[in-house]
Amino acid sequence: MTDSLHRLQIRHFAAIGEVDARQWNALHGADCPFLRHEFLAAVEDTGCASAQTGWTPAHIGLFNDDEQLLAACPAYGKTHSWGEFVFDFGWARAYAQHHLRYYPKLVCASPFSPVNGPRLLVRPGADTHALRAALIRAMEQTTAAKAMSSAHALFIDPDECDDFRARNWLLRRDVQFHWFNEGYRDFEDYLSRFNSEYRKKIRRERRRCAEAGITFQMVPAHTLSAATLRRVHALHAHTFHLRGHEPYLNLACFARLANDLPDAMWVALAQRGEALLATAVFFASATTLYGRYWGAAEHQHSLHFETCYHQGIEFCIAQGLQRFEPGTQGEHKISRGFGPTLTWSAHHIANPGFREAISEFLDAEAPAVEAYAAQVAAHTPFRRG
Repeated sequence: MTDSLHRLQIRHFAAIGEVDARQWNALHGADCPFLRHEFLAAVEDTGCASAQTGWTPAHIGLFNDDEQLLAACPAYGKTHSWGEFVFDFGWARAYAQHHLRYYPKLVCASPFSPVNGPRLLVRPGADTHALRAALIRAMEQTTAAKAMSSAHALFIDPDECDDFRARNWLLRRDVQFHWFNEGYRDFEDYLSRFNSEYRKKIRRERRRCAEAGITFQMVPAHTLSAATLRRVHALHAHTFHLRGHEPYLNLACFARLANDLPDAMWVALAQRGEALLATAVFFASATTLYGRYWGAAEHQHSLHFETCYHQGIEFCIAQGLQRFEPGTQGEHKISRGFGPTLTWSAHHIANPGFREAISEFLDAEAPAVEAYAAQVAAHTPFRRG
């Protein structure tokens, strides 16, 4: 490490608002909407990510002598494992069975956002690997100082795996289903790559919505009226309530995100006449569309597929986006052109005995995950060759 990096100032922040927004957003990786200062501020300031909800902000920043932010990571002290999407409930139960505390733990992540990308944000042109190592050490030190069981970096960029591995963190893989743009001219060009069975299926799904008198439009969230945005949030909340959960984001957060990220937050509106029947909330970067929240007022065959997937694919083609991450789970995405993609997380387990046990578990889990990805990839809807 260079002399300048030896003099790094490590600072901890109890709110993202304590960090200069311009310096944070200048870091590599902060172009992802869910890592932007505006997103983190919205979820924290509206109470969605707070000590009361089990997400205590504990961000880490590395500064040089000139008060420049060289690197940072979004971090939270967690008293549960909800809203993370890398499931470690079994690990928590094992701790409890041995009369040990698994919570609190430290999580390096964007709250409620199973989207992939850098978690160790570094100033462009700086010593990337040295600064990543310094951030990882700072997380380890925080874990020890606060008597936490563990630290977890979720949905990390594959490029960061070696940095975590060098610090002896355990790596875990999982599978999501992503769509990739192969230079399609339009949706029909996209469908032309399908075999006939799947192509007919997609066209039939789209036709069902059209025959039901449902029309669609994708609009920037900041152009919606307050009443429409309220309806969008209510539909999304209804979906959570049907599953017995409260939504992670409240209406105030939706409004804040629509205002503060006007180029990133998009909403698909499914309407019959003037009535809003269903909606899906997306976020977009310069390269990627992220599907996040969905809700509907009534059951209509194929409405979910059209609103959440087909509209997103059309948007990506029209905007020239390279990738579409529609969220977690869902083998039904395969028949619509989404392919299995490995995702990564990294885990620092403080207790040596539990670290060994979890390491053995992950060693056994890894080939099963890769075999599953290979198995579902064999069911692609695209024509061979």
